[in-house]
Amino acid sequence: MSLNPSGKQLHLNVFVSGTGHHEASWRHPQASPERNVDVRYFQNIAQIAERGKLDSLFLADSYVVDADVRYRNVTRLEPLTLLSALSVATERIGLIATAATTYNDPFHIARKFASLDHISGGRAGWNIVTAGTEATSFNFGRDEHLNHALRYKQAEEFVEVVTRLWDSWDEDALVIDKEAGLFADGGKVREIHFKGDHYAVRGPLNLNRPPQGYPVLVQAGSSESGKELAAKTAEVIFTAVQTLAEAQQFYSDVKSRLAKYGRTHDQLTILPGLSPIIGDTEAEAKELEQSLQQLTIPAYGLARLSRLLGTDMFNYDLDGPVPIGDLPGIDAINGRKARYQLLVDLAVRENLTIRQLILRTAGARGHLTFTGTPLQVADLIENWFKNGGSDGFNVMPPLLPLGLEAFVDKVVPELQNRGLFRTDYEGTTLRDHLGLTKPVNKFSRSGVVK
Repeated sequence: MSLNPSGKQLHLNVFVSGTGHHEASWRHPQASPERNVDVRYFQNIAQIAERGKLDSLFLADSYVVDADVRYRNVTRLEPLTLLSALSVATERIGLIATAATTYNDPFHIARKFASLDHISGGRAGWNIVTAGTEATSFNFGRDEHLNHALRYKQAEEFVEVVTRLWDSWDEDALVIDKEAGLFADGGKVREIHFKGDHYAVRGPLNLNRPPQGYPVLVQAGSSESGKELAAKTAEVIFTAVQTLAEAQQFYSDVKSRLAKYGRTHDQLTILPGLSPIIGDTEAEAKELEQSLQQLTIPAYGLARLSRLLGTDMFNYDLDGPVPIGDLPGIDAINGRKARYQLLVDLAVRENLTIRQLILRTAGARGHLTFTGTPLQVADLIENWFKNGGSDGFNVMPPLLPLGLEAFVDKVVPELQNRGLFRTDYEGTTLRDHLGLTKPVNKFSRSGVVK
């Protein structure tokens, strides 16, 4: 494809998950699942990503372990703890962690992400989710998962509290005048006195304002409620789509919602997930794909589909059609509504059997998968980027660290040659990488919210 006359640059985040995003990656001969709790393993991955000048590195999170423990690499370090360790092994790459609003408190989240932003020198990002599984509630003393719509209303208020806490200190509140004995200007540190439908928080935060003002706000829900929350609050959105047409529709939909919140298109970066299996030749890429697919465990795939589709798939013939007529419908799903619809649409569009649906989604749980050469991967990225499907991609290597090394060493140089991606970092913060301005403090000097 041609060079980039517009000069617009795409954004690339790497989504790091254990041994990789293919559900059978832990069984691959070149995987090291025993290093899932080894900080040096993840520091190496972060350094590879930074070598490729990627915008950011992202860690998801989960608060449950169920029957999947028999078949899948489910152990994971707590993301904020791990990212703090990665921050001292890197210099520029952004560091994004997931934290669920439903099972946390605003003060804790405000303090933790402000701490990560300070520790990293302004590279933190918060992926805002509401938590999508019913089982999560049982680990937090609740009898049931909150209703989907209520979770998002609560999340909106939660974000408001957190950002006000980050604003509870003025930029110049710290004085640190040893001779005068003055540490901070008390008039520039304020209580927020927030009282809403779900939270009552006095403040102030016991930590001065983060270097970025706010750590970058990321959102990963693609339901109607998720898209609306993203349009109002998020600066990056991770999403799952299968085709360019779906991506274009999602992109146009979410971007069109920004104006009513006084926001412009460049204030929200949309990054669909992409899990590329890369080989120097198509045959080599296909061979790697086949080696991973042969390691999948049908029982795990059935458990995964049962959870996402709200139906016990063990009751059906593995090689029979996906039982669309027996599924509950999206209104009955109280977890990941967008992912439910994606799987249903995929099964119908491609007329898949249950086994085929398992294999089609084994690589990235419904995110876009692509198998090919570095040039072909770059062509796909450029096509979606230039044709209104994305502002870049949330790259999900199927096998780590090898898949990330292939992307960084072979795909990124091709994107750079086409003028689509940076050859070096131009700033030091995640906001710099994303072209985002530092948020203005919500409070006036009188302490009134602007």
